[in-house]
Amino acid sequence: MADRYSRQIIFPDLGKKGQLQLSKSHVVIIGCGGLGSMIASALVRAGVGRVRVIDRDFIEYHNLHRQVLFDEDDIRNELPKAAAAERHLRKINSSVEIEGVIADVNHGNIEELVIGADLIMDGLDNFEGRLLINDVSLKYGIPWVYGAAVASSGMTTSFIPGKTPCFRCLSASAPAGGLVGTCDTAGVLGPVPFIIGSLQAAQAMKLLTGKADTEQSLTVIDVWQGTFQHLKTGYRKDCPACQGKYEYLEGKSGVETTSLCGQNVVQVLNTSGGEVDLKAMALRLAQITEVTYNDFMLRFQADKEREMVVFADGRAMVRNTTDESLARALYAKYVGM
Repeated sequence: MADRYSRQIIFPDLGKKGQLQLSKSHVVIIGCGGLGSMIASALVRAGVGRVRVIDRDFIEYHNLHRQVLFDEDDIRNELPKAAAAERHLRKINSSVEIEGVIADVNHGNIEELVIGADLIMDGLDNFEGRLLINDVSLKYGIPWVYGAAVASSGMTTSFIPGKTPCFRCLSASAPAGGLVGTCDTAGVLGPVPFIIGSLQAAQAMKLLTGKADTEQSLTVIDVWQGTFQHLKTGYRKDCPACQGKYEYLEGKSGVETTSLCGQNVVQVLNTSGGEVDLKAMALRLAQITEVTYNDFMLRFQADKEREMVVFADGRAMVRNTTDESLARALYAKYVGM
């Protein structure tokens, strides 16, 4: 199999030793959308020994312009992203141990899903999930690589427990709902997750082979403007996560869901606090769907079957479903917390 990786091995900073380290490594990728599919493809091709891909969603046509692991057959076969990813990745490199896990990552299961990993890769689209990764990373001393992509811009950096500031040092809490665009409300250009995912994969290879610099910075790009920046990061003295307070991992903060008996409705509650700017959210959503709102609540069609009602306190009702995982996914897409 040496010939498969020959062009990596002759790269001096990797070499045979680095390739051997990659082959013995275990990486968990949480989220398999634009970022996650790019990361998974790159790391499997690079020969990382064990790759676990976790995702709760299924594939839709609007995914295909940026999610490199999937094709139209996957949609016709109604495959979940994790299952389709496993199938395609096995065809790319049969020597890698690949596992696709169909799951909604939350405070109740994340520890079991990442135990034994050498590295966690962020392929998510919401702050709550990243704050959860940050907690489990600090608790178990597992480095992780953050990435985000929306519209024409993206950003990435790495977090190494005990050596760098953590994610919560940079972002104390999730931003107020309705203010931050997501791929579903602000759109995304395909090249953005390609670039950010590739940078994440390169950083993963450096971390797994002991080549990563602990002096990390936040890399920010805009493919439309053609800009590329490196911003310094620093510790926050009052950061609770750095002090061992894992509020998201313990379920004390974040999003909670409750299926309302007999109503075919799931209530989503943001326990982190913070109000939603309903007017700003309405302006964003009006570009993709019909929206009605007043000072107290906002109503719109989330998909063909489900309606969402969002209240100013961040609470939401997802109608015509009892699937709490689906409700969480819709909340992350449209409210953005």
